[in-house]
Amino acid sequence: MDLSIGFWLLCLFMAMIIFSVPIAIAIAMSSLIIMFTILPFDVAIMTAGQKIVTGIDSFSLLAIPFFILAGNIMNRGGIAGRLVNFAKLLVGRLPGSLAHVNILSNMMFGAVSGSAVASAAAVGKTLSPELQKEGYDKSFSTAVNVASCPAGLLIPPSNSLIVFSVVSGGTSVAALFIAGYVPGILMGLSCMAVAYFIAKRKGYVQKHEEKKSIKDIFKIVWDATPSLGLIVVVIGGIIGGVFTATEGACIAVLYSFILSLCYRSLNIKLLKTICIETTEITGIMLFLIGASTIMSWAMAFTGLPAMISEWMLSISDNPIIIFILMNVILLIIGMFMDLTPALLIFTPIFMPIATSLGMHPIHFAMMIIFNLCIGIATPPVGTALFVGCSVSGAKIESVIKSILPFCLVLMFTLLLITFIPSISLFLPKALGLIN
Repeated sequence: MDLSIGFWLLCLFMAMIIFSVPIAIAIAMSSLIIMFTILPFDVAIMTAGQKIVTGIDSFSLLAIPFFILAGNIMNRGGIAGRLVNFAKLLVGRLPGSLAHVNILSNMMFGAVSGSAVASAAAVGKTLSPELQKEGYDKSFSTAVNVASCPAGLLIPPSNSLIVFSVVSGGTSVAALFIAGYVPGILMGLSCMAVAYFIAKRKGYVQKHEEKKSIKDIFKIVWDATPSLGLIVVVIGGIIGGVFTATEGACIAVLYSFILSLCYRSLNIKLLKTICIETTEITGIMLFLIGASTIMSWAMAFTGLPAMISEWMLSISDNPIIIFILMNVILLIIGMFMDLTPALLIFTPIFMPIATSLGMHPIHFAMMIIFNLCIGIATPPVGTALFVGCSVSGAKIESVIKSILPFCLVLMFTLLLITFIPSISLFLPKALGLIN
């Protein structure tokens, strides 16, 4: 094992990222180039092909295209407006009420759709005009939307948790799903706390609104209940052992399809568009997973994970120092790389270090996903940041300034999740999913 080759692997990969090579191509090409230096050409090509096939040959991964399809159906199925109305009912009288509505809507819609970007787009489109009409600063309202939309990546059903299950060697999907609730809700509450204080300071107070009748309240709850029922049906079935995560994803598709038909928001032309979008996103994700499998093999062959582990442990044997260092590295990575590829590449590197220091794999999953969720909202590669700005029309420079308080509080919450294991492990232990 030549550690210098592992170093060149990382250098090649980062160089390609700097020159804007698509992330999946950068992963595959840098790994192949290194493989050509350590193996004969034909053996390297055959090994790479085998690793791609074995990397995506997983029953658990079948859940991803079905959850994506269910999310796309719901994105187009008139769900966002109903969830926004329900959120208004819950938090409509707090200072900065529309900001809180945005955050709560992102938590609910993100959990239903499983996508931070879809949540930022759908909820942002619905609420941006209202926020501007009520006099909210455009950069502040965009920052609220962008900072809170990743909460849905922790609140199940979540494709990120399924990806972690596969790349970590088979961590229980059911336990990961249940563990994600508290960190996901904490992410939303952290954003609400920041929004509350900024709203108080800037004077964003709820204007006088006519009190809703019992009939209106019942209608709002009735409209939102079927959408939220998806989470109850899917997660309840998985936890209860009625079906697997993959079967639950298929049920989610059927449920969302029937619900959209009931709302009369689907037609054949729209269904065709939804299927094409789902195929494109699934193809990208599976190629990423396959390419990352090649890189994982190349890194293991060159001894890179062991080298990084030795380097980190040589700095200190104190778990607190190591976990802080790990979080700093992941926060920097998250600024330049999207969540899924970062999860695929760095889970095999950091997870053995974390578990050797006594961290449970599920606790580690919550830490790394929460950490990388912050990166979705930060420049220069924050996908949610760009989507949120395009929806609201705000300038990225002004939004970056407005989003800083949210990021700082989210980093503090990340420290809580890192150093208080019970935040992540309490629910799975209470339900008997882990010891």
